This record gives sequence, C-alpha cells and structure tokens, in this order.
Amino acid sequence: MYQPDTFDLERLRERASQFGAQVSRNARGELSDDDLRPLRLQNGLYVQRHAPMLRIGIAYGMLRSEQLRALAAVARTYDRSYGHFTTRQNLQLNWITIEDAPRALADLAEVGLHGIQTSGNCLRNISSDVLAGIAPEEILDPRVYAELLRQWSSFHPEFTFLPRKFKVAFSGTPQDRALVQLHDLAFEAVAGEPDAVFRVRVGGGMGRTPVLGPVIRERLHWQDLLTYSHAVMRVYNEMGRRDNIFKARIKILVRAMGAEPFAALVEDEWSRLRDGPHRIPEAERDRVRDAFVEPDWSVAGEAGTPAWNGEAADAGRYRRWLARNRLANRNPGFAAVLVPLKNTKRPPGDATSEEMEQIADLAERFSQGFVRVSHAQDLLLPAVRERDLPALFLALDAVGLNRALGGLIGDMVCCPGGDFCSLANARSIPVAEDIAERYADLDRQEDLGPLDLRISGCMNSCGHHHTGHLGILGVDKAGASFYQVLVGGHSGHDGAPAALGSFLGKAFAEDEIGDAVEAILDAYVSLREPGESFREAGQRLGREPFATAADAVRKALDEAPERSGLAAAQTQDSETRR
Repeated sequence: MYQPDTFDLERLRERASQFGAQVSRNARGELSDDDLRPLRLQNGLYVQRHAPMLRIGIAYGMLRSEQLRALAAVARTYDRSYGHFTTRQNLQLNWITIEDAPRALADLAEVGLHGIQTSGNCLRNISSDVLAGIAPEEILDPRVYAELLRQWSSFHPEFTFLPRKFKVAFSGTPQDRALVQLHDLAFEAVAGEPDAVFRVRVGGGMGRTPVLGPVIRERLHWQDLLTYSHAVMRVYNEMGRRDNIFKARIKILVRAMGAEPFAALVEDEWSRLRDGPHRIPEAERDRVRDAFVEPDWSVAGEAGTPAWNGEAADAGRYRRWLARNRLANRNPGFAAVLVPLKNTKRPPGDATSEEMEQIADLAERFSQGFVRVSHAQDLLLPAVRERDLPALFLALDAVGLNRALGGLIGDMVCCPGGDFCSLANARSIPVAEDIAERYADLDRQEDLGPLDLRISGCMNSCGHHHTGHLGILGVDKAGASFYQVLVGGHSGHDGAPAALGSFLGKAFAEDEIGDAVEAILDAYVSLREPGESFREAGQRLGREPFATAADAVRKALDEAPERSGLAAAQTQDSETRR
C-alpha cells in the first residue's frame, strides 16, 4: 500500500487546520451554514438524521495497523467508540460534532487518513478489489494506478463542483470484486506489466436508475490514464444535468446520449489532452510504486495448511472457518483471512474501538501489520502465513471475530438506513438483525449455500440491493417503513457476469419482511436441484416461484386479524436503540 511522505502529511495537516478555521468562523457567525455546507462536504462531514457524520476515506481499501488504531482512537475520543465500515471502503463516524470533526481530521492526518472528497459533487474515494496484489488470477496489481489517479484528482479544481458525485473503481482480475460495472468510471485490466492496458467503462451506477456501465474504450494504455479520465470528466462537467439532482449522474447522460456518441465526444476531447503534461511518464509510475510498502513474502515457511492440533471439540469449527474465511493468496505459503464484521448482535460493518484495536494487534501478529476493507463491509488480513492459521483462528475466537460466514447469508451487506441517514426512507438495521437471528445457526446457513443478501434503506442503494442474489429495498408509505424484495442480482465477484435484480411484487411492512425472506428461501430449498445455489436456482426457475412464496406470506398476513401490518418497532425512536 502507498506510504505517505512528509509532503502528503503536511497537505493533510494544512487541510484539517483550514477546515478548523472554517468551522470556527461559522461558530462566530462569520460564515453562514449555507456557505459552510460545501466546505464541510469537501471534508467528508454530513449532517444526518440525529447528528453529524464524518466519512473517512480508505484509499482502495488499504490500511496499516497504526491507521486502524488511529480510527479506533478517533471513534473513542470524538464519537461513541465505534465506526461503520461502508460498501465503498470508507469508515463513518455517526455521532461526531461539527466542532470536533476538524480535531478528528487533524489526528487522522498524522497517519495519512482524511475525509477529503469523500462527499460532495466531486471524484470520490477510489475503490478497488480487496484482493488486489494477492489474487491468484490477477492480470496486474491495480493499486499503483489507483494511487496515480488519486493523487492527480485530489484538490483538482475542475473536479470539485461536478454535476453530481463521481465514483471510480479499478480491477486487476477477470473477476469483479470491485463492482466495476456499477461505477461512474471504471478500469478493468486486460494486459499486465510492463505495458499495462485497461478496458474503460463509464456510466454505471445504482440508485433509482440502476445501470451496468457500458464499455467506451476496449484498450487504454496506462500512460493515458489521467488524460483519458480528464476527457471523460470534462465532457460530463460540461454536458451533465445541473437542473435536476435525480438526472445529474453521468449514467443519465450516457444513457440519454448513447454510449457510442458519448465515447466519440470523449475521444474528441482526449485528442486535445492526450499528449499534454498529464500523460504519465514512467518515472512517475516508478515514484509511486517505490512508495508502496508491501508484506515480506519471503518469510512464509513451509506451504500448506497445517493439521489442527488443538482441542478436539474445536476441530470442526476450525475446518468450517478455513472453508469460509480463508481466501487464496498467490504468494506461496500465505493465505488471506476474512474477518467478518457481522453477527446477530451488530449492524453489518460496525466495529467498536476495542475491536479495531484487537484487529490491529492481530494484524501485527499475523499479517505484518496489513489490513484491508472489503466492499462487503468486512476486514481482511492479507498476509497470514498458512502455518499460523490455527493460532489465528484461536486468537480471533478469543475476541469473538471468527464466525465462518464468508459467502453465506450471515455475511449480509446493509447500509445504516433510517436509524442514521437523513436520506433513508426506511430502517435497514432492524431488518438485518431479524434475518441474522432467523439464520443464526451456521448449519442452516451452510444448508442454504452461497447467498449474497444486500439491504438498502432507500433508492440511493448504499446497501447495493440491486446486486444481491436476494435484495431488500426500504421504501416509505405514509411515514411507515416498507420493504420491496428483489431476486436475481449479482455483483460479478465469482466470475459470472454482473446482473441487476428484479422486484417480486408489493412491499412488506417491517414486521413482515423477515417472514417473506424466510418463505422465499424455503421455496428455494424445496425446489433446488442437488448442489444448486440460490442464484443458480433463480436462473433456472425464474422469479415466479419466489414471487408466489412471497405472495402467500402477504395473503396470510392480510388475513390474520391480530396483525396490524406494522411492527411496534416502527414507532420506536430509533436513536434510543443505539
């Protein structure tokens, strides 16, 4: 991962100090709330339903243990001793004050973290594959190129006030673990070093108009990465809608214009930029690559997973954990290990300050201090020696973080929803908690097999409900939370093409949605063929069997006189729950 130098750190200190002065001027009445708003958004500070929220960028998901400890300390000092890891590899603090935000950013600046451009109508935190650099099937490590684009675009005045937010992703493998087809701009590696080449997609996204981004250029040489990105964003900046927030994303422009005409405009603009000063020289790529700090892969020792030699009662749990949470690593003798931030007693993606510190300790003990954040709101230890896997299992067990959930329904994705977000139409966390309780038994989860459940509290789709094998979307009906169910989505993470889910029918009330999910999954179990996953069964059967199961639940609930159709929890003040 990129190791910031003194120049980088000084810029972050200056930015935190500048923001602190802006907040002080606002407190003195010298800067209006309206004038402060774009300034705080450029530093990642929102005003949410109950309190301000600070979003901290984790560039392409990479962390060192000292950075994770800094996040834990900031959460303890300025918030409520926990943070929320998001689907775009950020960390959010949900209860910070506006006055404390600059202080928190000043503390984070010392370890190279910040909130710059994590919100607002700008180029946001650049994301990538959680296995970048270690995936066995990798064509090239995309992180150096993500870092080149990050350094060039940060503070770029032309990208500060775009028509709408702009999200960028990089992938270096045939598998799409970075959701590249659902980003405003994405780069997929098609040729490796030394002459790296990328396929370019533009205009993907979720929200109320989900779109899989079309390819606008099949081959882009790495030296043209910045100039071509500049051309794309310049066309968008000039032609994107600014009169309607719901039609301002680049996906709307590309869809209205057509991918080929849009690509032609980009090519025309690029013809004037291509040979300019932002064409990347090899020396610049070398400078960034030399600033990367990576694990020492020479210390693996004997390759192969060692036999379990602990308590016999733990042997089965250990084997299940290996099967679910151990991920392949292309470096012999090493494994990557998933640390799910999911269980029946936590909102997906939440981690306490104590847990972050415990994981930082384990990262230093077992992963040379390296940690990563996944799009599925989990953490990953990328450099674990295979011979240390039994010891890591016991160490994670001691702190309650070794649940074998990888790829199962218990490893669900969920946005903060109406418990925190001012944009949400419905609460997400209670739905996740209900389903987690229903499927708390790991044997039951294993029986269901691979199942990607994703939950969003509104059409902004921060929970990526469109791409779940099973998706849930919260909607508002007369001030009450209701939920629509989708089936058939896929993010592309196992090599299959990405797909958008389709709705099954009418929405369910908050106290009904868990019954509906259970009925849909029961229908799958009864109809599946041997070895067939939920997604595969859906491809074979279509949506009708699942819609029928959901309709049966709806009918039974409608006919039950004792059911109001709304949970008592919907009238509960959500703030008191946390």
